[in-house]
Amino acid sequence: QVQLVESGGGLVQPGGSLRLSCAASGFTFSAYAMRWYRQAPGKEREWVADINTIGSITNYEVSVKGRFTISRDNAKNTVYLQMNSLKPEDTARYYCYSAVRIPTTGRFLEVWGQGTLVTVSS
Repeated sequence: QVQLVESGGGLVQPGGSLRLSCAASGFTFSAYAMRWYRQAPGKEREWVADINTIGSITNYEVSVKGRFTISRDNAKNTVYLQMNSLKPEDTARYYCYSAVRIPTTGRFLEVWGQGTLVTVSS
């Protein structure tokens, strides 16, 4: 079964750092771009960063650019989000995402992890 499992969240003070991991299974990880999203209480889910299949191209939401770094290790089927200089407004549940093609139908399945909570105190 296709699965994404996030880990690495926790409580951190402003200015601190956290490294999130997302372990993928059930599909050919190296063939798909990966994304990170986040959702804060009372707000809609927003895109944070994405990375292409080989890790040569990355994109970031404006507010995290320069502070966050997305990377991947295809040998480990894992995508990471290194978060530095954390701010209270970064507090949210962080989700890993990919659109995976289902061979039997030729359609794409939107796959989400369960999320990992990041709390940055004031």
